[in-house]
Amino acid sequence: MSFETCFPIWDRLTPGQQDRIRSGLFSRTVPKGTVLHSGSMDCTGLFLVRSGQLRACILSEGGRQITIYRLFERDICLFSASCILRSIQFDVTIQAERDTALWVIPAETYQSVMAESAPLANYTNELMASRFSDVMWLLEQILWRSLDRRLASFLLEEAAIEGTAELKLTHETIANHLGTHREVITRMLRYFQNEGMVKLARGTVTIRNGAALRVLNE
Repeated sequence: MSFETCFPIWDRLTPGQQDRIRSGLFSRTVPKGTVLHSGSMDCTGLFLVRSGQLRACILSEGGRQITIYRLFERDICLFSASCILRSIQFDVTIQAERDTALWVIPAETYQSVMAESAPLANYTNELMASRFSDVMWLLEQILWRSLDRRLASFLLEEAAIEGTAELKLTHETIANHLGTHREVITRMLRYFQNEGMVKLARGTVTIRNGAALRVLNE
């Protein structure tokens, strides 16, 4: 798998623009848990995920976290080059959820090509709109859905991503994804366990009744 086949509008760039991106492009391989980008002052560049999984989250002043979206193979992270997106007024942290290989386009390289390429500028605007839609969807979930439904949705999503009902997750990790306190998640998971929907063990949540979680998530 090459960068050229993964970058969505590669064929719409001129040969000169392609050469400039190639000359600045570099690869990174990072272990699970690595923070790749932190805050608006950290203008790392654009990430294109080759393999693995990244998480974009927002941190509060009190240290609480909430996941706003995830990035999988062939996904592009635009917020890691926040210096070229002057309208962004919040800090985003990008962290590897698995061992991850990615390509990085330096921000200055991307910005220089985007300034002269209408297809790249249009694609960037579409990508930014898509990510802000993710943020708005998350806001709706927080405002209008109860935590038990959000937790059920999260567990079902994790099972689909991992391909197993046995999820290696701590209560703290789940709380960080959902933007709440560990104690709140612990109480809710115990309720789920009492209802026969999950089984809890140290560092593990096993889904026992996915149908019940799906009903709760509706």
